[in-house]
This record gives sequence, C-alpha cells and structure tokens, in this order.
Amino acid sequence: MVGKGSVNHNSRKFKAENVNGERTHLNIDYCNEPIKEVYKKLFSEAVERYNARQTRSDRKIDDYYEKIRAGKQEKPFHELILQIGNREDTGADTSIGEQAMAALDEYYRGFQERNPNLYVFSAHLHMDEATPHIHIDFVPFTTGSKRGLDTRVSLKQALAEQGFRGGTRGATEWNQWVQSEKEQLARVMERYGFEWEQKGTHEQHLSVIDYKKKERTKELAEVEEQLTEKKEEFHMMLARVSNMESAEQAVNKMELMLANDPEYQLPEPQGMISGKAYKKRFAEPVVSKLKALVKTLLVRYFKLQDRCHSLEQTNSRLCRENDTMGESIDRLMKETRFMRDKFQDYSLLRRVFGSTKIDALLEQARMVEKGEQRQHTR
Repeated sequence: MVGKGSVNHNSRKFKAENVNGERTHLNIDYCNEPIKEVYKKLFSEAVERYNARQTRSDRKIDDYYEKIRAGKQEKPFHELILQIGNREDTGADTSIGEQAMAALDEYYRGFQERNPNLYVFSAHLHMDEATPHIHIDFVPFTTGSKRGLDTRVSLKQALAEQGFRGGTRGATEWNQWVQSEKEQLARVMERYGFEWEQKGTHEQHLSVIDYKKKERTKELAEVEEQLTEKKEEFHMMLARVSNMESAEQAVNKMELMLANDPEYQLPEPQGMISGKAYKKRFAEPVVSKLKALVKTLLVRYFKLQDRCHSLEQTNSRLCRENDTMGESIDRLMKETRFMRDKFQDYSLLRRVFGSTKIDALLEQARMVEKGEQRQHTR
C-alpha cells in the first residue's frame, strides 16, 4: 500500500481508535527524524550552490522544504506500508503474527541498503493493531541534476538511478520498484514459513488495458497448452487406429492368400495317380508351406509375448520406484515440518535476544567446532 503518510500517527504521538495501547510497547521504532532537519541534511549545500549562481534575488530559494510542500510537482516525502496476511490468518496477538513481525523486521533491515536514493527518516513496525505491518517514510532524491538544484527531490529520477527505467504505461519506475520490493519481501517471508499467494491484487497498479491484455495472454497460453495435449492424444489415437488397420489388413490378406494362392491349394488329381505319388508331389509341399507359415506366426507371437512380459516387468519396477519416491516424499515432508519448527525457534531466539548476540554465539560455536576438527585431524 502507498499511504499519504502521518508521521505523528506512526510514532504514536497520537493514537487512533484501532490502536491497542496495551500492546504499543511491542512496536519497533527504527528511526524518526524531523522532516525539516532531513531536508537541511540532504539539500542545504545544493541550495547554497544554486543560490550562488543566481543574479536575481527572487529566484533564490529560502526554504526548500516549503517550496516542495507548496508545489505540485513533487511530494515532500512518500510512505510505504507493508503487511503480511490479515487479521483472520495473521493476527498480531498470535504466534503467526510474531513470525510476520520477524519477517517484516528482517525485510526492513536491508531496505536502506537496497534503496540508497530513498532516504528513510521515519520507520515503525506496529504490533498494537489487528495485523503486524510496517510504515516506511522516505524522501526520494537525485544527484548530479543539470537543471535547478544539482541534488533535488525527485521520485522518478531516484528510482531511475537505482535501475528502474520507465517502459510502457503500466511499467512505470514506481510500479517496477514496488514489484521488486514485493519480491524481496516474498524471499524473506519464505524463510519464516510464509508463501506469497498472488491473487492478482499486486497488479492493480497496471492500467486496465494492460491488465486485461495480460489476462488474455494467460488464457491463450492455457488454451494452447490444452490444444497441444489434444494434438498429442489425437496422434496417439491415430497411430493406434493405423496399427489396428494394418493388423486387420494383414489378417485379411492372409485369409485371401490361404483361400486363393495356388501355393496353399491342393490340385485336383489328374488322370490315374496313386495316393502315395499324389501325397509326395502335391500334399507334402503344401503342408510344408503351411508349417513354415505357422512357424513364422508362432515366432512373431512369442516375440510379442516376450515384449509384453518385458513391459509388465518395467511397469512393475516403475510402480515400485513410485512407491519408494512416495515414501521419500513423506519423509522429506516430515523433515521439512521439523526444520520449519526449528527455524521458528531460531527466529524467536533472534527476536528475543537480538541478532547481534545470536550471531556472536554462532561464530563462537563455529570456532569451537573448527578447533575440534583440527584436534581430530592431528
């Protein structure tokens, strides 16, 4: 969310009705500098350089903060509000809410380093409302400007200096940066057992046309995937039909051959011929050919049987491997749940005792382990 910004509310100089005062002590106040002092720190030298170049007194700047506040081109500061979950699934007074707090805290620790052109002067993590969330107020500034002050307020140029260049109507510098920060938060969330369920709400910043176009592209990709599957299924069925037709044609051809081919027919006895001579000259050659044909068919049949048996063995092996993989998946799922519980304990230790103390203990433990390994090697 992008808010108008209320530093006094964020720092709890005044409390709204939805604030639970009994939980305010759980909030984290990272910083809270007066906005006018921030402007002096960031822009006083640039204002002096600018005024020194002016020959007309009416062009000089007396108060840069008031100039920006009264103007319409830039806002004096911007506020970013981030929240994990909602009051139904991530209540501030639940253990999951504490995990969300730890994730937001880790996310904020790297915010200023990732965004050197966004000076954070007020940041507060609230645990005294329905759901854990964080307010980050910052002044965007750019340096090396050729017009006006060489260091001045500019959200567009500040984000551009950080690598976010405007593209299409929907892909502005701001939208690209917001998406990047969401992805950064999602990576942190994963370490605390949260998954980013993208419901499309993160794309509300897109123009209606761009959003609809993207949705149609998704639908088209799904249709193309279904079409590909249907094509494969069609070709498979076509191959089966072709094989069936070929087999049927082969059987019909064999029936015709057996019925009509002279090779497999016994001729009518001609004249006076003994049964022994007829058997030797005519019956035995036909029987031999029929035997050869039956032998060929039997060989093909046994080859098919052997292939079928081999396929059954392969199928049985794959079924066994599948069962083994299922057991492995169950084992890994149990290990994952165990590791997630351990990591929650680890996160709780970091939150209670502080990252500095925990890091020092870990480094001490590593040194002890290395010493034991060296001793074992000797």
